[in-house]
Amino acid sequence: MTTSTMARPPRQTALFVPELVYFEPGALEYPKGQRILEWAKGQGLPIHMTTSHNRITNLPGDSDLEKYRIAKRTLVVGVRKTLKFDQSKPSAEYAIPIATGCMAHCHYCYLQTTLGAKPYLRVYVNMDEILKQAKTYIDERAPELTRFEAACTSDPLGLEHISGSLAELITFMADEEYGRLRFVSKFHHVEPLLGLRHNGHTRVRFSVNAAYVIKHFEPGTSSFAERIEAAGKIARAGYPLGFLIAPIVWHEGWEDGYRELLVKLKEALPDEALPELTFELIQHRFTKTAKNVILQRYPKTKLEMDEAKRKYKWGRWGQGKYVYPDEQAQALREFITERIFEQFPQATIDYFT
Repeated sequence: MTTSTMARPPRQTALFVPELVYFEPGALEYPKGQRILEWAKGQGLPIHMTTSHNRITNLPGDSDLEKYRIAKRTLVVGVRKTLKFDQSKPSAEYAIPIATGCMAHCHYCYLQTTLGAKPYLRVYVNMDEILKQAKTYIDERAPELTRFEAACTSDPLGLEHISGSLAELITFMADEEYGRLRFVSKFHHVEPLLGLRHNGHTRVRFSVNAAYVIKHFEPGTSSFAERIEAAGKIARAGYPLGFLIAPIVWHEGWEDGYRELLVKLKEALPDEALPELTFELIQHRFTKTAKNVILQRYPKTKLEMDEAKRKYKWGRWGQGKYVYPDEQAQALREFITERIFEQFPQATIDYFT
């Protein structure tokens, strides 16, 4: 067999390394801030001090698009000042803030608009204060369980090799009788979590999708094969496992795409993953603001965002979004639900939205 005809090894998604690192005032007063500083020095990265992340306005780049891409590779290390946690329905009671921003370039991501003109990544070093606040929320609701979602504003697994914050959350929650942790990721770098004591109190979920969606709309993420291999490792380490199928995209051949997705999941997962397996289903939606931002940042995107083909759905606080019409949404829900239970009769579907 010649070199040209040999099968190439699968693509390996590298750990994220930023191009620029900024430290906010007070960040270096915490051990985590010092550890990240030493890591950045060891990587030979440009290091800057800033009075506030809001004052980072001089990022390099000759165009707005280039500046955006550099911002997505800029890390800001700071102190989380607001310790009032946001709600995180339907996934959890609260969003626990350990990071903001994501290094991936998913075209559809709601962070496109929620982060506005500041799409850089932020990690917070005052974990003791964040955990203390989490403990307060747990005690207020006891004996009811209080669930915390760690991935509302970031993909924390993609930053774990820098921050170590997920490991701190997992070991903290292991000792909380009435506390539970959840996070979801499109990355596969789970090795720092495999040997941790978690007591089954952390559910690790992976975002998966039809091959068409991953190929066209999820640049900068781990491959489907990498994610599923990581899911197997997580299951064998005893963590409760789940999958987030989101966003569900109506596209040509969508039935075959989502059927194939679930068949591949079943083929790849170890038996340890099956008894407590959960699924969360979220159809694609967008706002007018999101559409404008996405088209500016990804002008060649194939993402369908035609308001005339959608239903307008009012949300919280008077904000609305465009979702699929009822007939399409029902078709997506029924088809994917049936395929899930064909492959995983013991699974639980937490919600479809």
